[in-house]
Amino acid sequence: MKRAIARSELDLMSVLWDQSGLAASAVHAKLPTDDGRSLQTIKTLLSRLVDKGALRAERDGRRFLYHPTLSRDDYAASATRRFSERLFGGRAAPIVAHLAEGDGLSDSDIAELEAIIRELKRRD
Repeated sequence: MKRAIARSELDLMSVLWDQSGLAASAVHAKLPTDDGRSLQTIKTLLSRLVDKGALRAERDGRRFLYHPTLSRDDYAASATRRFSERLFGGRAAPIVAHLAEGDGLSDSDIAELEAIIRELKRRD
């Protein structure tokens, strides 16, 4: 991917990760009604995402259908890595510590993290 995805673009990516192959009007319709962005704004954002390489546009008559070229998991991994590098020098433990201190971890989150750690230890 050429450039980072902006927050306003991420909303559109979420729609397309859930249902690929939508036209701009369908993406617009799936956004919250209080969003306030016009269809033209959505088309502009979709074009930017195509330029960034996050989406591909497929001509369908007079319209385009948009498909993610980047998976949600790949984007999440990349964004998490950039966040961790910027704030914590690439270390994961401080992120988890901040979440734990702010009551950001539920019991199921903790159980999931424990399972991940067990699996990581098994790999070594």
